[in-house]
Amino acid sequence: MQNHEIDYTVYGEEMQYVEVELDPQETAIAESGSFMMMEDGISMETIFGDGSQQQGGIMGKLFSAGKRLLIGESLFMTAYTNVGSRKKKVSFASPYPGKIIPLDLSRLGGRVICQKDAFLCAAKGVAIGIEFQKRLGAGLFGGEGFIMEKLEGDGMAFVHSGGHVLERHLQPGEMLKVDTGCIVGFTGNVHYDIQFVGGIKNTLFGGEGVFFATLRGPGTVWIQTLPISRLAGRILSYGRSKGKEEGSILGGLGNMLDGDGF
Repeated sequence: MQNHEIDYTVYGEEMQYVEVELDPQETAIAESGSFMMMEDGISMETIFGDGSQQQGGIMGKLFSAGKRLLIGESLFMTAYTNVGSRKKKVSFASPYPGKIIPLDLSRLGGRVICQKDAFLCAAKGVAIGIEFQKRLGAGLFGGEGFIMEKLEGDGMAFVHSGGHVLERHLQPGEMLKVDTGCIVGFTGNVHYDIQFVGGIKNTLFGGEGVFFATLRGPGTVWIQTLPISRLAGRILSYGRSKGKEEGSILGGLGNMLDGDGF
């Protein structure tokens, strides 16, 4: 084992958080903004890059930090180390309603590819890098672009999704067609590509986009029911049409009573 071994518990239903238990001198790393609470005796340190043991010297750290910029993440992460003599706990919360997915990389082939903003926290030693989509079509139309996030190592990592999450195990050659925004992640041996929906009516009026993502086994995939982009789009749409589709006179009276008509 190159990564720190950590114990954990996930709490909650719709707004979850993960509580990580650290032995003395064990460390967990997390994205800035995911911290919730910690017990006394845990040291918090901002680190450059992902803190993985694969970084060699200053050039390795600069390369790792540069990769994080490409996937839209901060140059820095935060390391939480138990500097006491007894076990201590630190907790991290998901940023929007959904589920936290524990990933034991040692049982998943040592590599998981996920959407760019899915990573929440991990045991120290897990490398957070980038995965370039080699096929032009998958990069241009795959929903996640050319660059996705790559988690490598043999320790525990935690990602979050929107809504409910489905874990599906694909057999060799088995293919699953998925809305591009609904992919949370997949193991490194899953083949990822895109497929044209087909049909002029489907393309123009289907409302489901022009392309599917195709995931072909063997491997494990995680699918979310509510991508944050879909939720944000509905909220923006509601804000633009507020008061126009709420029942004419009764809707107007309701807006006035709510204070929106003044």
